[in-house]
Amino acid sequence: MVKKTEEAACFGVDAKSIQRDLEDIRIFLAEQSAQDGVADELVYDYGDKGYRLEKGGNVGLSNEETLAVCKILLDSRAFTRKEMMDILDKLLLNCVPKGNRKLIADLLANERFHYIEPQHKKVFLNKIMQLGEAIRECRVIRLRYSKMKGKCTVERKLQPLAIMFSEYYFYLVGFIEGIDKEKAFENADDPFPTIYRIDRIEDMQVTGEHFKIPYADRFEEGEFRRRVQFMYGGRLRKVKFEYCGESIEAVLDRLPTAEILSEEDGKYVVQAEVFGKGIDMWLRSQGERVRVVE
Repeated sequence: MVKKTEEAACFGVDAKSIQRDLEDIRIFLAEQSAQDGVADELVYDYGDKGYRLEKGGNVGLSNEETLAVCKILLDSRAFTRKEMMDILDKLLLNCVPKGNRKLIADLLANERFHYIEPQHKKVFLNKIMQLGEAIRECRVIRLRYSKMKGKCTVERKLQPLAIMFSEYYFYLVGFIEGIDKEKAFENADDPFPTIYRIDRIEDMQVTGEHFKIPYADRFEEGEFRRRVQFMYGGRLRKVKFEYCGESIEAVLDRLPTAEILSEEDGKYVVQAEVFGKGIDMWLRSQGERVRVVE
């Protein structure tokens, strides 16, 4: 504990000199925090009427964490080449000490050089932010959307609920307003939200109209993600299948709701709860390793 009056008497100076020293120390600590991410802080303790150094944790990313995040970003292939390179450069500049930047940059160099941007080649980060604000403020949106089949566009009025990412693309999850579900959807009584790829939104307007969903009925992204495969919406289903592949762990990671019902001689009977038809695509992709039971 450092007390101004005691230190002033000890060093034979005015208390204001000690105060200036304390301010210099506070500035130094702030600069060190910006440089290495360690947030030590000089605080005044009103109980003991003195100053103490409060040790903080590392608020920045470590070299290892930055490298891992950059690798994940590159593998996601979520952005155009320019966007991806800009994000990686900012991560290196802001998260890695100057002396280690070349090491991390060298470890990423080959993947950066061979990076393949998504086929749509669209920049949409500004749309993500607009959608995020509309979701937070519960504001209805209108959009013009380019459908996958037929290459036609449709206009929709939505209650936006969440932004999600899966398999190279960002998605908007929302409830549609003012549409004839009998004509538009395969399952007219589907109570679950619809999923849109954000890069396929051609035009969008956030309206001044608000919507309200009771807290008990709120959309929970975490629970939805556990049950949705390949971001295909649809009914909630239960599937049961036999798996005789090399890694049951890979199955449990792909299907977070999966549970092993039995196992015999390396053959597992697995059951999972999932949304929509995406699970059918995955089951077919497993070939002879999977046999659907029900």
